[in-house]
Amino acid sequence: MQTWSVGILCYNEAGTIRQVIQDTVAVLQQLSPAGNQVIVVDDCSTDGSLEIIQNCIAEFPNIELVHHEVNKGIGAGLRAIYSGAKLENVVAICGDGQFDVQELLSKPEFSYAEFLSFYRLQNTQYNGFRNFLSYFNKWFNRFLLRIDLKDVNWVKAYKTQIVQKLELQLTSSLVESEICSKLIHAGAKPLQFESKYLPRVYGVSKGSSFAIVKKAILDLWSLFRVVKRFDRNRNFSL
Repeated sequence: MQTWSVGILCYNEAGTIRQVIQDTVAVLQQLSPAGNQVIVVDDCSTDGSLEIIQNCIAEFPNIELVHHEVNKGIGAGLRAIYSGAKLENVVAICGDGQFDVQELLSKPEFSYAEFLSFYRLQNTQYNGFRNFLSYFNKWFNRFLLRIDLKDVNWVKAYKTQIVQKLELQLTSSLVESEICSKLIHAGAKPLQFESKYLPRVYGVSKGSSFAIVKKAILDLWSLFRVVKRFDRNRNFSL
């Protein structure tokens, strides 16, 4: 049975983070009873999330906390999870409770030539601007990066050893596109699964904030160059 590291991204999720941690621990008891790891990245929350996480650590000893003294954004949180993972498989989820962590039980094992890619159906909760960004991102990935994924911005699971060998360059939320592009260009097969997108019950979405969107847009050209350089110089094997 394969072992799992699960990372949880948290920025001002005081109303949901305890439940997400509890659900993750419960699922890991089924998914990875031989050994599991939970990494919670608190990105300088200001709503009491950090104190809730610390209380959970006292209750669940396999939880590791990464606390950012300043807000660094989604990309830094993802990189902290992927670099800190110690077990065979690694997955990052958000602390907002919109991903049902039980969906990980649908595919508990995958090979080193595969990765898991969960995708949402069209999200009617998005505003017009966010939907435009989503469609533009799919176009960019398909025609410029040559990756055809149904939802590059939702939950992914990778082999820890493989993702840690990729020498990631980006620091924005586009780091997930960098990972998927490099893996697919190296011959990995994405296993895609439809995923529920649960309603948000606390706080507001941060994924379409001006700062995050601006950083992602500025990084698009960097992403293109990074992937092209990876293709030219590739000495990478799965």
